[in-house]
Amino acid sequence: MALTLFLIFSLFLHGALGEMICEELPVGMCSYSIASSGKRCLLETSASSDGHTQFQCKTSEVIVKNMAELIEGDACVSTCGVDRRSVGISSDSLLEPQFIAKLCSPVCYQNCPNIVDLYYNLALGEGVFLPDLCKASQNMPRRAMSQLSSSGAAAGPISGEAAGPVSAAASPMSSESSIACAPTSI
Repeated sequence: MALTLFLIFSLFLHGALGEMICEELPVGMCSYSIASSGKRCLLETSASSDGHTQFQCKTSEVIVKNMAELIEGDACVSTCGVDRRSVGISSDSLLEPQFIAKLCSPVCYQNCPNIVDLYYNLALGEGVFLPDLCKASQNMPRRAMSQLSSSGAAAGPISGEAAGPVSAAASPMSSESSIACAPTSI
């Protein structure tokens, strides 16, 4: 009985002491954040009763392994070339050579695991292995983008109903496939 009361009290105390919930985040901090539940936050739009567009922070169904209660720092947002005003989660930016160059830069790839994990999983959802895309974009940027677009990748947003993302931290990357823009582990 005492153990049950302790567990119930612990759950209430945890929530009261500041559990991070996407819907409570300011719009400017929403994108590239991860709630206490481990689910990604995403920015969505809706029409207000007066016809104006409103932004809302929502909890997605995308679960991130090994990360929780994270608001991505401005340094990573800038370094990786992402925009906090991005609405939803989409792989479209994987078709942009300038974005891939920033995402694959050592400063981003090695220091911003949250953003890299997101785009790693978006690329996987499109049938593309991000370290291979980084390598191809360094060697032949135009060819890498044309191969990506011809493969059907980045055709649109990934459904939240797809099989759960595979965390880059959980994916074994062999040291033999070490790439200048990609660490062997995240």
